[in-house]
Amino acid sequence: MFGDVWHIMKKSAYFDNGATTAVAKEVLDEMLPFFSEHYGNPSSIHSMGDIAAKVMSASRKKVSNALKCRPSEIIFTSGGTESDNLALIGTVLRSGKKKVITSAVEHSAILEVCAYLKRIGYDIVILPVDKEGKVSTDSLAKVIDKDTALVSVMTANNVIGTIQPIAELSDVTHKHNALFHTDAVQAFTKVDIDVARDGIDLLSISGHKIHGPKGVGALYVRNGIKIDPMILGGGQENGLRSSTENVPCIVGLGKAAELAMSTMNDDVKRMQRMRDEIIDSTLRIKGTYLNGPADGRLCNNAHFGFDGVKGMDLILSLNKMGIMASTASACTAGSADPSHVMTAIGRSAEEALSSLRISLSRYNTQEDVDLLRESLPKALRTVRGR
Repeated sequence: MFGDVWHIMKKSAYFDNGATTAVAKEVLDEMLPFFSEHYGNPSSIHSMGDIAAKVMSASRKKVSNALKCRPSEIIFTSGGTESDNLALIGTVLRSGKKKVITSAVEHSAILEVCAYLKRIGYDIVILPVDKEGKVSTDSLAKVIDKDTALVSVMTANNVIGTIQPIAELSDVTHKHNALFHTDAVQAFTKVDIDVARDGIDLLSISGHKIHGPKGVGALYVRNGIKIDPMILGGGQENGLRSSTENVPCIVGLGKAAELAMSTMNDDVKRMQRMRDEIIDSTLRIKGTYLNGPADGRLCNNAHFGFDGVKGMDLILSLNKMGIMASTASACTAGSADPSHVMTAIGRSAEEALSSLRISLSRYNTQEDVDLLRESLPKALRTVRGR
């Protein structure tokens, strides 16, 4: 059945890489033996367990190399959401302090955790952003104090692509003896990250955003930081994440990180070139505007608004033409409510619901861009009824 659908689409292009990416062939090939051939439990002391433990160690090293940290500082999780939850809840439970500061444009994996913490008695401060979605150090300096346990600001926004001044924000944070966490799920392997240089104490990543498998991620925890676990049991991952490790997916995460870092500079340049071509051509269409910054945005992100258009209708029209894109985060894709990111940057509810997110990967081609440029004006005419 699915094959028939793709057969009908003689031309297609996938521009929803901010939601998820294709697993790289090299990643899949590396993973496969650990499902049915080398399937030992890494906690077992026999030879098959030893193989599993060694490949996990190698994967931990690959992820740590990408973040420029020590392998012992990498905790494997089920993905970005769990990493965010562990970073926030684990920190505040251990700290004894009562305040957490975050931004208005964070992923729901941060904002929902903050809402939970508020319900159980913590003081949550939500920093505003400017019209481009950026957090200012001045706004942080005004609200941070000695009772602040953690500041969490994402490295780059998942909807409009805004890259935040992480090093500056972490500097303000550390002056008040608080910890700094960043959700780097969208930025990892697309933005130069150095946890020591940037003053990052905790950092979240996810495998399926970098051509790795779904269901695996990692949390960087700087050596010396104490956080409480959320999942208790066998004491895996330095006691911070009990449960038998997902060895095949951990292998996949390590390989995906290694691959992405090996070609990062060239990939970023290619995606920037295609992104800029998409932005330039789309803004020539009457009644179109860009959401987020012209500069200082993710290399693979372009986000538009269109006068007189419902974003969901545009997505469906483009899909009929073989173009797969989104309006905002995949986690809110089915919602009829406007994106909180869009309203935070000052867009009206109507404007927020008229958006289109184009997110590239290293596998997108010039042919994909050409198909989008050809299809988008037609789709807009269709949904506008003219």
